[in-house]
Amino acid sequence: MSRKKPLGLFITGTDTGVGKTYVAALIARELRAAGLQVGVYKPVASGCRRVKGKLISDDAIALWEAAGKPLSLDAVCPQRFEAPLAPPRAAREEGKSVDSQLLRTGLNPWLDWAEVVLIEGAGGLMSPVSDEDYVADLAYEFGYPLLVVSKNVLGTVNHTLLTLIAAATFRDGIDIAGIVLNEPTPPPADDVSLTSNLEELRARCIPPILAHVTYNSGEFRPKVNWETVAGRQIRRDRSDW
Repeated sequence: MSRKKPLGLFITGTDTGVGKTYVAALIARELRAAGLQVGVYKPVASGCRRVKGKLISDDAIALWEAAGKPLSLDAVCPQRFEAPLAPPRAAREEGKSVDSQLLRTGLNPWLDWAEVVLIEGAGGLMSPVSDEDYVADLAYEFGYPLLVVSKNVLGTVNHTLLTLIAAATFRDGIDIAGIVLNEPTPPPADDVSLTSNLEELRARCIPPILAHVTYNSGEFRPKVNWETVAGRQIRRDRSDW
């Protein structure tokens, strides 16, 4: 008998630099504290550091440590590139290309081991991750509900709604678990939208606003049962890949 596919979430952002990794790591810690084996997977990363000749993804390290260092760091992010560009362009800078198949099969060790898996995309939903693929392709094919991380800043309503529209219209639609409003940097004192963005998003988004993470707080407000959120029905299985 084959092992049941683990619960999971695919975490994307409304843009780069919105704090996807920070939010994903918070979720990983909470799931681990609940006694679950948490898998963490970032299919590809660019802008990596070179340490003793090896490329290191700080995002992958943060996810791995939050999950309790399961399997290996290479399993978290099997494809890493140095230039701070979209992955296919960063790969070309090194005379390489992103392995489209590995983007998908790199998830397999986590499916075999974890009780819940958190997958973090690179950049936003329509960011290219290979010459053929966007983040949305992976989100759609893996079949896990989408968690959208939005940055609490002027313009987030537009960025969030555009991301939701993209998810709803990509192929035949990507299921959306909800939205987290995040503050990855100290809030600008002159941004008066900070106090109204949460209310505006709640009024305009059909998927729920699950929580707000204030700068450096390390917690979701209100608290979220992430096991329940990740346990939403999975629409596809691996035979559809």
